[in-house]
Amino acid sequence: MRAWLLRPVVFDVLIAVVVFIVSVQPLLQPQGCGCPPVRWWGYGLVLTQCLPLVWRRRFPVWTAVLIGIALAVQGEVALPEPVLPFAGLVALYTVAAHARRKQAVLAAVLTAVVLLVILVVDPAADAQDYTVLYLIFATAWLLGDSARSRRERALQLEESAAQLRLTRNAEAQRVVVEERNRIAREMHDVVAHHVSLMVVQAEAGPVVLPGAPDKAVEVFDSISATGKQALAQMRQLLGVLRTEDAAGRAPQPGVHGLDELAAAVREAGLPVELVVTGSGLPLPAGVDLSAYRIVQEALTNCLRHAGPARAWVSLDYGGQTLRLSVIDDGVGADGVGADGVGVDGVGADGVGANGVGADGVGANGHTPAAGNGLVGMGERARLLGGRVHAGPRPDGGWEVRAELPLPERSQ
Repeated sequence: MRAWLLRPVVFDVLIAVVVFIVSVQPLLQPQGCGCPPVRWWGYGLVLTQCLPLVWRRRFPVWTAVLIGIALAVQGEVALPEPVLPFAGLVALYTVAAHARRKQAVLAAVLTAVVLLVILVVDPAADAQDYTVLYLIFATAWLLGDSARSRRERALQLEESAAQLRLTRNAEAQRVVVEERNRIAREMHDVVAHHVSLMVVQAEAGPVVLPGAPDKAVEVFDSISATGKQALAQMRQLLGVLRTEDAAGRAPQPGVHGLDELAAAVREAGLPVELVVTGSGLPLPAGVDLSAYRIVQEALTNCLRHAGPARAWVSLDYGGQTLRLSVIDDGVGADGVGADGVGVDGVGADGVGANGVGADGVGANGHTPAAGNGLVGMGERARLLGGRVHAGPRPDGGWEVRAELPLPERSQ
């Protein structure tokens, strides 16, 4: 019942009824008082003052205009008046609470002027009348203005809450997208590297099988081990999609695994020399993983595109920057070497301006994959505040150089 009574339409109807009852009381004169009876149109005039209050929220200004006209007519026809113009007070409150701000201020000014004219014309008006009327009407207007302020603050709070929900949803969506991109990069690195090793070793199998069966057995055993390792890492990555703590089931690869990575690449037929300089202090997890993946992707590209070649991997812990380089002396799968023009293959944004485009095609040296690997290198470096350079070397071959900033270390 309380909720039903507080509905705006029902509440306004009740206000109109109460105001009508209070305003019509002076017209209900007791019998035998000697007063002339009030004709029916007098009651209709009071009803005209109160009826617009039913629509006061939807049409606050028109409600105030109609009630003001009805009150003026009542004063001219000399009908008995209530102690206070209750309908006018409610109308002024409504304009201050629900009309536009300029309309509310204009209504306050007009009301003050009208009251002044009425009091000046009335010879019986005294200072008390001025004080009481102005004080009561000012109170009605201030109460309405206060209600407007509270409603606007509540609306602002609702909008802020809605904006906060949108921001949280957008942030959650961004985190999901970043996590998907991270998983995609990891999947690409795992699949591209291990599958490339398997393909190279599988192609070498028939070559060594007739003359060196023992070597062929080693090759196929290496293919099996590489495939099992790829499956294990893919299961680990896909586990992230199932549980929140799945990523912690096995340690992520890092620079400590570069020896094993180089050994696997040597078994695939690419001679690799690994050189580490500087202090091998523990690296932040992000830098550790990114450094490993960049070297892994670079060696994978050497296997796939360099042709008969050798590779050199260097890791330098000097200063506040971890520097990586992977260099090969290959001429490409088609036997065409570089033309001696060095380019920035992958910049801070992951895609170079002229060396390696969105499709990952090099200038004139061997072609470094289909682009995802090079772009992935740039993204990894960019997220850490570093950069990657990839492109043909002036004296032939291909090079990948990366710089990853390190946090300051206590001395």
